[in-house]
Amino acid sequence: MQIGMIGLGRMGSNMVRRLMRVGHSAVVYDRTTSSIELVEKEGAVRAASVTDLVTRLIPPRAICLMVPAGAVAGLINELETMLARGDTLVDGGNSYYQDAIARYTHLATRGVHYVDMGTSGGVWGLQNGFCLMIGGDADVVSRLDPMFAALAPGAGPEAPASGPLATAARGYLHCGPAGAGHFVKMVHNGIEYGLMAAYAEGLNILKHANVGSASGSPDAETTPLRHPEHYRFDFDLAAVTELWRHGSVIRSWLLDLTAAAFSADGGLARFSGRVSDSGEGRWTLAAANEEGVPAHVLAAALFERFASRGEDDFQNRVLSAMRLGFGGHTERQ
Repeated sequence: MQIGMIGLGRMGSNMVRRLMRVGHSAVVYDRTTSSIELVEKEGAVRAASVTDLVTRLIPPRAICLMVPAGAVAGLINELETMLARGDTLVDGGNSYYQDAIARYTHLATRGVHYVDMGTSGGVWGLQNGFCLMIGGDADVVSRLDPMFAALAPGAGPEAPASGPLATAARGYLHCGPAGAGHFVKMVHNGIEYGLMAAYAEGLNILKHANVGSASGSPDAETTPLRHPEHYRFDFDLAAVTELWRHGSVIRSWLLDLTAAAFSADGGLARFSGRVSDSGEGRWTLAAANEEGVPAHVLAAALFERFASRGEDDFQNRVLSAMRLGFGGHTERQ
């Protein structure tokens, strides 16, 4: 199968490699020449531009977009005038699912198919495969099955050979009509925020379990520790996270990565603690609000990311101002 790939970042380039490993051909384009050169050396066909990529593909074309969500609209606007009826665009980035629905509807007027493909796997996708959450017309998704199968991790020994779980057990799933793939990926990332926050908060409690060993004079601005003797533990977090990886109910790939980070640097000194969010957590909460369902953990995890970037500084100054006003409380330095 011949596949076009636009966007050769950390995921796009590895997707090209997985496709070529099983015999698919890839025509590739990226604004960064060095990214193209790397996969060209491994067998990909270089395109000099988006127009050149479209020209080099044999109709009906299948073009996968692995670019930031903010770049998708402009790229589709550029592509749509070049595409023919029956061609397919696969949006593999973290686009908003409502945008996916609108793009599907718009491109359908030209006879161009649109498939939204939520993609998980990160920088480990080349080695482990990518988990694919797919939305679009069933016949179009079926026609692209060889591409999805090549990108996904593949079947385990107990995977069903047929039925609704057959492809899910291999790491990819047609989740429903246009927008469904990105909706499932959106919630996936919301859950990811919550899981990460739970590990981080628990490990922070362990890190501060030696607070009873600290010395200091009592003052009105500090809650006294009633039993300091209960908090005199110095835990080896590298050892604890490694321990949890073996047989515990909270073992996971995220925990594997956390244990590896502590093993390399027990104090995580190279990290500042500024945590970004790329939109999916916000969209997940927006969906929860529209649906009228609670999402306490996901909301707290998202807001903690805001706080990590200093977005709570002003409200904390407001709190300090009020405490000073009603009780003469000054901030401790």
